[in-house]
Amino acid sequence: MRISGKAIVGAAVSMGLIVVGLVFMFIWGFCRFYVGPNQMAVITAKVGEPLDEGQILARAGQKGILEEPLGEGRHFRFPLFYEWDIVNVTLIDPGKVGIVTSKVGEKLPTGEFIAERGQKGIWRNVLGPGKYRMNPHGYNIEIVDAISIPIGYAGVITSRSGTQAPSGEFANDQQKGVRRDVLQPGLYYVNPQAYKVDVLEVGINQVSLLGQGGSKVVTKARQLGQSQALNVLQNNMLKQQEQKRADYFSRRDVSGSFQSKQGREVNFAAGKAPRSVAPAALDEGEINLAELVSFPSRDGFEISLDMTLEFELNPGDIAGIYSRYGDLPAVVDKIIMPQITSISRNKGSEYRAKDFIVGEGREKFQQDLTDSLELELGEKAIRVYNALIRHVEVPGQIREPIQQASIAVEQDLTNKERQNTARKEAQLNTELSLIKQRGEQVMQETEKLKAEIAADLQKQVATIQAETLKKEAEIRKATAAINADKVRVLGQADASALEKVDGEKAKGLQLKTAAFNDPLAYAKWIFAQSLNPKMKLNIIHAGEGTLWTDLEKTGFAELGGAQQFKNPRTK
Repeated sequence: MRISGKAIVGAAVSMGLIVVGLVFMFIWGFCRFYVGPNQMAVITAKVGEPLDEGQILARAGQKGILEEPLGEGRHFRFPLFYEWDIVNVTLIDPGKVGIVTSKVGEKLPTGEFIAERGQKGIWRNVLGPGKYRMNPHGYNIEIVDAISIPIGYAGVITSRSGTQAPSGEFANDQQKGVRRDVLQPGLYYVNPQAYKVDVLEVGINQVSLLGQGGSKVVTKARQLGQSQALNVLQNNMLKQQEQKRADYFSRRDVSGSFQSKQGREVNFAAGKAPRSVAPAALDEGEINLAELVSFPSRDGFEISLDMTLEFELNPGDIAGIYSRYGDLPAVVDKIIMPQITSISRNKGSEYRAKDFIVGEGREKFQQDLTDSLELELGEKAIRVYNALIRHVEVPGQIREPIQQASIAVEQDLTNKERQNTARKEAQLNTELSLIKQRGEQVMQETEKLKAEIAADLQKQVATIQAETLKKEAEIRKATAAINADKVRVLGQADASALEKVDGEKAKGLQLKTAAFNDPLAYAKWIFAQSLNPKMKLNIIHAGEGTLWTDLEKTGFAELGGAQQFKNPRTK
């Protein structure tokens, strides 16, 4: 049986479609996988070149866990050649940083433990807030808090990697040690494995000496910001610094405590670990020290002082102070307290016990102490504002007689002051009476002046009105005179004009009459001039009884109304 070519082609096309459909079903059903949001796919190649010695992640063409994971979306891999594991990506929230420990890359130099990108170890640079797709088989990411410096504090940076900086010098970028630049208040993404940040109070703080009760440092109050998240970060930062200070005192052979005004307290003593308590917001703090100031006076009596020293750490000097002495408790313990006790003893031994009770001697001692502390601590970049003596403890055998004498003097002064007060009160009452009397007198004089002023005003008004009427009459009189002169002048002008006009007319008539040499002839001439130019003169001769018949010849019939009858009216 013969098979046509069309049948063969149709069968081939059908077979091809079946194969394509099967391949599509295999790929779609067995090779497809989907990576959802915030996920990634770690791919393991089952075939390829073997990894190099020490290599953990495979590159393209090698067998093993591929270095680059696949991101979100739909992917296709042949299951006989690849395996995949879908895991979550690393999400770092705001206020957090990610510390990356790389398991791949070049080895670090001997003695170095901080790596750069491309090296194996802890990376120097941290990952900020965001989403990161890094292979967990090659990189370990630890999420910790960012560094938040509160307002009123400065962050001192200590680099933990590099070669050791020379003694007494700040560390540069490649050296280990305290750095010159400090962190101002704000949020910083710093690697705590590469850099240690200590927060120190800047501005004015206080050291209070409490006599036999010891001493304490009162730090400035913390200012809370508007962001609750930043306040939490800052609170955690201050809690860490508080623990460091507790550890400092626990290493010393003294006892003390750190306490905030909010009730959070950590007690510490030699050989005892700090006691942890529930967290609370930090406010103004107190660092209590088992220190007191006592010294012998010039006359051999033991004196104890209660005083307060106000000092300031400038942000520009804080790194140098920390480098030389350490944190604030160490600055107080190693520098400020020894200077206070030393200068107090040196200056105090120059005064008698009586001088510390009497005001002038005590004030002079306070000024000498302030000036000396300002000079000595100023050389160490610590600015002193005041050293205030609040209380001086003097032995009773000398204090009581001096106090009794002082009380007697004060009582005498009080009595004198009472007498002076009574005298002043009497003088005050007299002055008050005089003031009242003077006030009444002033009121009477004021009323008198008001009446005089009112009368004077009325008199002035009347005078002004009279002068106004007088001026008005004078003006009217002057106006009438002017009007009369006007009428007279106008009459004279009219008469003069008439006289001159008529005179000239008369002279003209006289001249005309003289020209005719006969007044009658001139009159006739005038009469002739006044006649109508259209007047006609007809001379007729009429005999007796023929006048009326001859009138037709005169033309009178054509004159006047006759003419109207002669000529009919045009309609």
